[in-house]
Amino acid sequence: MRSHVVLFGDSITEQSFKPNGWGSALANTYTRKVDVVVRGYGGYNSRWALFLLQTLLVGYTNPPEAVTIFFGANDAALLGRTSERQHVPVEEYKENLRKIVRHFKELYPAMLVVIITPPPIDEEGRNEYARSLYGDKARELSERTNKVTGVYAKQCIELAKELGVYSINLWSKMQETEGWQKKFLSSQVFFYSDGLHLTAEGNAIVHEEVVRVFSGGGLDATQLASDYPHHSEIDPKNLEKSFQERSCKADL
Repeated sequence: MRSHVVLFGDSITEQSFKPNGWGSALANTYTRKVDVVVRGYGGYNSRWALFLLQTLLVGYTNPPEAVTIFFGANDAALLGRTSERQHVPVEEYKENLRKIVRHFKELYPAMLVVIITPPPIDEEGRNEYARSLYGDKARELSERTNKVTGVYAKQCIELAKELGVYSINLWSKMQETEGWQKKFLSSQVFFYSDGLHLTAEGNAIVHEEVVRVFSGGGLDATQLASDYPHHSEIDPKNLEKSFQERSCKADL
């Protein structure tokens, strides 16, 4: 069976196979080499994610090569605001991530684990989105703020260091670019225009960062063998030999 990697997260992972999504781009990068398995659950926080772990990969008999753990955007929703049902205190959030990492590491010790921080929040984009839905009845106060989300992002990075796993600081990375709010989070034509979900450019950032970390962790797509021979390697007069040779190479 071909090797696979798992993308585990909330709606930003669930939507990653939409056009120009980071998951579909990752599948393209690793085409014919590693399968990309999406386990994304819109609206979920890290607390709810714990209940998925025991059955998350039912049917897969070989261990995954890697997993991305991408929660926090919903955990960071503020108490007393419209999305408070998704809120998870930051201390619990960190411990939930710890439990998720330990679960995977206990099952698959050699697995490459990558924790991705939540992206930053375009607060004005969030408010515009609310007004587009509810008009004058829209909330006056943001139900998420960039500052608070940054606190959750910091816990991701600290935990990754504690556990000796990889991390991607998406919250900081995106804010290095001028005009990041509209460039990465508030497209009028891609997915949602809500200041939270990613534009095509935002998805490209996630893809680039995941490929960078995967490559550094031993999953460099340019160094991995394809599962079957390229058409130019197939000898029409000796098909058995062509496919046998590639099978032998793949077993090395």
